Amino acid sequence: MTINNFKINQRILFSSLIVFILFFTISHSYAQQNGVLFTNVNVFDGVSESVYENLNVLVVGNKIHSIGENELTVPDDLTVTKIAGDGRTLMPGLIDAHVHLTFGSLSMQELMDPELTPQVAALKAASGATEMLMRGFTSVRDVGGPIFELKQAIDGGQVSGPRIWPSGATISQTAGHGDFRLPTERSRRFFGQASRAEMMGATFIADGRDEVLTAVRENLRFGASQIKLMAGGGTTSAYDPIDVTQYTLDEMRAAVEAAEDWGTYVAVHAYTPRAVKRAIEAGVKVIEHGQLLDEETLQMMVENDVWLSLQVLRASTPDMDPLRVMKRQPVIENQPLVWQTAIDTGVNLAWGTDFLFEPDLNRLQNEYIVLLEEWLTPAQALKLVTSENARLLALSGLRSPYQGKLGIIEEGALADLLLVNGNPVENLELITDPEYNFLIIMKDGKIYKNNID
Repeated sequence: MTINNFKINQRILFSSLIVFILFFTISHSYAQQNGVLFTNVNVFDGVSESVYENLNVLVVGNKIHSIGENELTVPDDLTVTKIAGDGRTLMPGLIDAHVHLTFGSLSMQELMDPELTPQVAALKAASGATEMLMRGFTSVRDVGGPIFELKQAIDGGQVSGPRIWPSGATISQTAGHGDFRLPTERSRRFFGQASRAEMMGATFIADGRDEVLTAVRENLRFGASQIKLMAGGGTTSAYDPIDVTQYTLDEMRAAVEAAEDWGTYVAVHAYTPRAVKRAIEAGVKVIEHGQLLDEETLQMMVENDVWLSLQVLRASTPDMDPLRVMKRQPVIENQPLVWQTAIDTGVNLAWGTDFLFEPDLNRLQNEYIVLLEEWLTPAQALKLVTSENARLLALSGLRSPYQGKLGIIEEGALADLLLVNGNPVENLELITDPEYNFLIIMKDGKIYKNNID
């Protein structure tokens, strides 16, 4: 045998070995497929006004494989866990479109404590994320704060928690809603020292087109699925009155251009018509809050296909700072009118909680859905917090960290599911007691809670 022939035969043998290993690995993996079969469940699919009765739903891997009234055909190579629904309701996992997993897990006193470290904040956020999943929230959109490491830990299986669409650090002008500097901290631009909040990944203070571009690109570099920009005053910030408009049109356009180059969008914090109109002109796709909007501005949002991510806020809590209570008053007073007008005009509507600096509020997350009954039927409220919120998440396009359909029960959709003890379409109050009424909590085809006897 010549040396060349030997080399040829060696390459053939090596190639054959690789093919054999790949075939064995794929075959072995396929042979080990697991599935979950829900039998005799009533299905709220996330879209309809009622439930579909007496169905069977088969989950294979992380997707819904098949749905039917009759006995489903189960693949021969599938190991199936059967769950008897006994007429209970199977529905999509809940989605909160406006959370701050880190800021929502810390009080203001903890946040201002000089001894607070990123590690301590991360541990509190991780605990909060696990509790959120146990309340039935399988997906959330985190719109500002340190989040990338927690998301990575959840996706890697080190921490139990919902899917996260991260924004990363908020982007704010000097004296804007995201300017979290202490009175002793001077401007980075003039004095060269980044603030503590910036160092912790809470915010970027960015002025001028160039700095805004850099801030947006920094968040995208770390995996942001959308960008959060502060376009107006807020209630939790010390320096800016709620009526002020923030960022020039050119600065805001810079953020939009940078986000669009990555196939995603900018969401802005804004309450007033003036701030929102500027954001629309700049090409912003989502308005967060908007409780001071008028019908004209909401109609402009409809015409430009801009989303309104709205909350149902309450006036105050025992631990709320008096300044914050005062700043929230006009927001609270105008809130019912904005909700009704937004529904009447047909604006693309999403829902979130936006709990900040009051960790005790988190346990009320489900109860805040029930507050929607002031304007919506139980079915409409459930649709909003499942399939409609999922449509908002889909705006991230290829920057979405999880590809596939969410918020809906249909063949091929991702298997984020809740088995509810009762029918929440008839009685929305059922979702306020997830510990008792959410018997199964499934995310990505994996069961995280099973209370079926």
